[in-house]
Amino acid sequence: MDYPWTRPAPWSRSVPNMDKPELDMEIYSQAVVDLRRGLDLLLARPDVDPKRVAYVGHSYGAQWGAILSAVDRRMKTTVLVGGTPTLADVLLHDSPDVEQFVKTRKAQVEKYIEANKPLDAVNFIPRAAPIPLLFQFARFEQYFSRDAMDRYIQAASEPKWIKWYDTGHDLNDVQTLLDRAEWLEKQIGIKPLGPVLEKQLQGKPPSRRCAGLGGVYFATQGRAQAR
Repeated sequence: MDYPWTRPAPWSRSVPNMDKPELDMEIYSQAVVDLRRGLDLLLARPDVDPKRVAYVGHSYGAQWGAILSAVDRRMKTTVLVGGTPTLADVLLHDSPDVEQFVKTRKAQVEKYIEANKPLDAVNFIPRAAPIPLLFQFARFEQYFSRDAMDRYIQAASEPKWIKWYDTGHDLNDVQTLLDRAEWLEKQIGIKPLGPVLEKQLQGKPPSRRCAGLGGVYFATQGRAQAR
């Protein structure tokens, strides 16, 4: 699914709108609705096994994936990559990227956080059960703290598994991809990614699209695909 700010016109929506926090709450809510409509479309296909569908979301996708997992039970598993429990953990984090911005408009930022608090992932992730959760986190995360990630983990329902990687927010470590693919292989039966990745690293084109990169996964008759 395209993020609101990467959609083509006229559906593109820019965020953040710090002076209109309620507008952003509407945009974020619509993003979750879009995910559910995407599942509707996916599961309407005759070649898709409805018992072998998974959701993978990174960053904002992890936030919305927490909400999705609490309100929709059609996924066999959910993978949340580089997620944070609350918007406040990002906007009030003492990183150079946001510190100066917040300092010049603190009251406005606090109002924005309060208005969008109902959509914080931590409000929904306790209700994801019985969907199995895989969390993937960066040890050198630059946008929120280790404490925030620990609180996200603690709030999550069981069953859950947690993986850590020596990388930043992009989580572009190859092991992140391999672990995710192994998880999806166990949960929904995608084909092993190792041989495909090995061909890529050797400069050879893979024989099929690489599964495990993020998005909604679905298994068809005898093969798995990624979207």
